[in-house]
Order: sequence, then structure tokens, then C-alpha cells
Amino acid sequence: MAVSLSAQGQDLEPRTYANTPVGLNFLVAGYGYTAGGVATDPALPIENTQIELHSGVLAYARAVDVYGKSAKFDMVLPYASLQGSATVVDQERDREVSGLIDPRFHFSMNFFGAPALTLEEFAKYEQDTIIGATIEVTAPGGQYDSGKLVNLGTNRWSIKPELGVSKRMGPVTLELASGIRFYTDNENFFGGKLRSQDPVYSVQGHLIFNFGYGIWAAADATFYTGGQSRVDGHKNDDSLENSRAGATLALPVNRANSIKLYYSTAISGRRGSDFDTTGIAWQYRFGGGL
Repeated sequence: MAVSLSAQGQDLEPRTYANTPVGLNFLVAGYGYTAGGVATDPALPIENTQIELHSGVLAYARAVDVYGKSAKFDMVLPYASLQGSATVVDQERDREVSGLIDPRFHFSMNFFGAPALTLEEFAKYEQDTIIGATIEVTAPGGQYDSGKLVNLGTNRWSIKPELGVSKRMGPVTLELASGIRFYTDNENFFGGKLRSQDPVYSVQGHLIFNFGYGIWAAADATFYTGGQSRVDGHKNDDSLENSRAGATLALPVNRANSIKLYYSTAISGRRGSDFDTTGIAWQYRFGGGL
């Protein structure tokens, strides 16, 4: 079986630009389940792809003060186990693979409307409009074998700068962000070929409702386009124009622990985007005078 996983601009993460008390640390452990069609490279003789992906994630984040502005950085280490089937040159093939997915690193900073505050000062803070920016880097640390067409890693770097705005109106917060993801070349693509890819342009929006007592829910949507790839200079017919929607629910357990549930599904797009994702994440926060 031959499958090439893709996650082009499909992030659906609400409250990226929320203010957070300086000095707080977060440990996150999560599990996700993805099922359905998954993106395949048009250069490969693959059809009728169906996968089941069980993924786990460990992450650490910290809120910091940067010149009086609130900022956060985090590190994400994902692991996955994939089972799938596809038609390869008119033959049905099955495949199983497990390993690390490319690790991710984020840094975000709010330029307007979110000053750096201690936990005590934060208790008196009321959000209005926040404007900020994020930069995400993925590193080629995932499982990769150029002799196989099933790979959880991508064997390349990517970088995604993003601008975002968050506006609170009573219990409702509207959040909108737009970004561009750039890719380095994969110089050891299947069969020793060179694979390059155009940038992917994305926009995502969130309608967040705060129920109080640390409970909130969000309706999420994203649209992404671009990303045409080339193998040894030959263009593939794989430009993206896809949209997804989802929902997120956060529930506190106690002062230091909370649980987040999330779901997303395809709305429209070309082949390789018709899959559903469901997940749960546990978050533990500490430090900052908590």
C-alpha cells in the first residue's frame, strides 16, 4: 500500500490569541483518532485510499513577558499508528506503520490589547480586542523511509507565520487568523526524487462562547489553498482548495487540570481531504503563582 500523509493548513485551534498570565506552564497529553480518505501524491499510482490513524501527543507551553506584551512558546511531540488500504496499480494493498510525526514549535506574541500580567493582575483584566502574531516551525523528525510510500514524517522543514485578531463581546469571542506555510524541499522523496511544494495559504475562524467557571465551547472553521507540488520539476495536479469545520469543548476538572474535546470534518475540497478527526486532551497548568 502507498500513502502520503498530509496536513496542509488544517489546524483548527481556538483561543490562540487569548491573554495568559506570565509564568504559567502547561503540560498537555492528548489522543486523536482520524478515519477516512487521506491526501496522496498525484505522482504515485494510488487510488481509493482509506486510513485509520491513532495519534498521541505530548506538549509543553509557557507564557512569557516580551517587552511588556504577553507571549507564549510551546513544543509539541506527536506519535502515531496508522492502518490503511489503497489500490496500487490495480492491486489492493494493506499497510501498517507507527512512529513519530514531525515535531512542532510555536511562538506567539500579542502586540495589542493583551499586556503581560501576573496571575494576580490578570484577575482584574477584561479582554476587548487583541491583535497578535504566531510563527510555527515543523522539523523533519518524524518516521521517514524514502523506499516506502507510507510515511508519518515529511523529511523537510516548514515555517508558518500567521496574524490573528480576537474580539470579545460579552460571553462571545470572535477570533480570525490568516497564515502562509512555506516548505523546504524533500531531497529524498520516493525513489530518490526531489519534491518541492508551493506555499499553502490558510484562514481560520472561531466563534467562542464562555459559559463561566472555566467552561467554554467553540465552533471552528478553516479554508486553505495553494500547495501545488513538483517531483523532479514536473508539476502535479494537487493544488488545494479545501475547507473544514469543527467544534471544541473545554471542561475544568479543578484549578490546575482541564480536559478539551474536539472534532473536525471535511466540508469541501479535492481528493485527500474527506476524513474526520476526533480527540481528547488533558491539560495540567502550574507555576506563575498558581
